[in-house]
Amino acid sequence: MVEYFWSMLAASPDVRVVALASLTLGIGIGYVLPQFRVQRWRRGYEQLRTDFRVLEQQRQDDERHYHEKIAMLQDNETRVHTVFDNLAHQIIDEKIHSYSSINQERISSLLQPLKEQISGFGSRIETIFTEETRDRASLKQELLHLRELNQRLNEEAAQLSRALTGNRKTQGDWGEMILERLLEHAGLRNGHEYVTQTGWRTNDNRLRKPDVIVRLPGGRDVVIDSKVSLSAWQRYVGAVTDGDRATALEQHLQAIRQHMKSLSGKDYSSLQGITSLDFVLMFIPIDAAFTSVVDNNETLLNEMHARQVIIVTPTTLLAVLRTINHLWQGEKQNRNAREIAERAGALYDKLKSFVDDMERLGRQLDSCRTSFDQAMIKLATGRGSLIDRAQPFPELGVAVKTKMDTPHPPRRDEPTL
Repeated sequence: MVEYFWSMLAASPDVRVVALASLTLGIGIGYVLPQFRVQRWRRGYEQLRTDFRVLEQQRQDDERHYHEKIAMLQDNETRVHTVFDNLAHQIIDEKIHSYSSINQERISSLLQPLKEQISGFGSRIETIFTEETRDRASLKQELLHLRELNQRLNEEAAQLSRALTGNRKTQGDWGEMILERLLEHAGLRNGHEYVTQTGWRTNDNRLRKPDVIVRLPGGRDVVIDSKVSLSAWQRYVGAVTDGDRATALEQHLQAIRQHMKSLSGKDYSSLQGITSLDFVLMFIPIDAAFTSVVDNNETLLNEMHARQVIIVTPTTLLAVLRTINHLWQGEKQNRNAREIAERAGALYDKLKSFVDDMERLGRQLDSCRTSFDQAMIKLATGRGSLIDRAQPFPELGVAVKTKMDTPHPPRRDEPTL
């Protein structure tokens, strides 16, 4: 070959020009094609980095809000305990020398339900704190392994796709299996945050059976469909020539468009019993099966917007599902905060009622003490008391068995009842 090339150079000037041009063109093509592929890979890598930074920022924001709520709850708990301790000590200090053992038992019976409520309140706060700490730790760990998980899912999806024979039912079952796995990895629970293969009726009584309906806080729902055909994509992957690949890729694009049109016509937003968003998520279980058509057809994104269908892959759907799971975690925290606030209000009202009862009991005891003192004055201690008038009777010849002593009223620091 080298001798042939040098023989070409030794030929006429026109032949040498053609040979040099061919050599230059070959070198250029050999350099440009790898650069083009490197640019595509670099864009994909930069997109992954951007998605990871967004998720990391969301995690930091959620962690900051979580610490703020925990600090507020701990501050409220400290205030409640401080108010209760101050009131309890004040009541005990004022009444400790005024009650007998019977009154002490009554007070204990009144305090026991309140003590149990406070104990339950503290246990509830401790449980919430422990659960939220554990959830945050697991969230951080899952974010660190997000890229590894996405890569593993893509590899498994590609292997399974090659093994499929083109049967649409088999492809649909496989897509539903991948979708179910993503839902579980995102921390969502079947029957709680999402439901599968449930029949719904439209306003004109037509039956619709979405693959998955994901519940959102606030009563909204997201419909996910996983029945897109991958037969043309399999032919594209297995094609040998460029012509066969181009034909298969065009057929794959038409299959996606046809399925988008079908989903748009089903009008899931009119289903009775669910409140669907204005768009449907169309799940393609292989990332490359979507990126290949997007890279070669720029109008597909506009068609998605026009038909209110959003195509998602394992990478993008997992990020969406994790975001939904974060929304549910925030909703759970808000419910817990509302419950704690309601219980704190009920505890305060109960404590206020208890203080009122104690004050009323003290006034009644003071009134009893006053009545007792007045009775003792009439009986023994006052001038012209009954005992003073009865003392001369034995000296006047009245027969008595035992001489009566003058009673002494109890001291003020002794219980009177």
